[in-house]
Amino acid sequence: MVQHPHPKRHLPEDEAARRRWQHPESILEGIGLASGSTFIDVGCGEGFFALPAARMVGPHGRVCGIDIDAEALDLLQEKAFVEGLDNVVLHHGMAEEYVLCNGCADVVFFGIDLHDFVDPVRVLVNAREMAAPEGLIVDVDWKKEPLPLGPPTAKKFSPEHAAALMAEAGLVVRTVAESGPYHYSVTAVPDKRKR
Repeated sequence: MVQHPHPKRHLPEDEAARRRWQHPESILEGIGLASGSTFIDVGCGEGFFALPAARMVGPHGRVCGIDIDAEALDLLQEKAFVEGLDNVVLHHGMAEEYVLCNGCADVVFFGIDLHDFVDPVRVLVNAREMAAPEGLIVDVDWKKEPLPLGPPTAKKFSPEHAAALMAEAGLVVRTVAESGPYHYSVTAVPDKRKR
């Protein structure tokens, strides 16, 4: 069996540095995440968005994370345990292959990772299936321009391209907006005609 190297683990100081240019609580508040909500974090990694979401949705809400990196999921589970957050449920695997529920999520969230998926349209179709009829699908991603951080410009999606992928997946784009100095956000809802 071939062992693939894991990406470098993020240290607490890495998160502190990231918080200087991206504030997850503000982003989650801005999309209307509330107590009691069900939040699905697609490509959750070590929980930069999932942990703040778990605090915000509280004991009557739920955060579900999906990621291909088992080690990142273990670290996220450990962080949730240390904080006493028992509303976090994690799933290991490819987002292209996961539909965790039908119509259960108030928010399906992509935190700077939509450009990383093998089949982003398939992942967005799955997001549409998981979203409640009035649920939000949110993509926060890198601006497609040279930046001091993030992947090469060629790998990034423009907001127009992200919106086109969402439309192809049966979503109706509601908003496209700036999200801090390096990112944009696109929010969409399921197209009721595609249900």
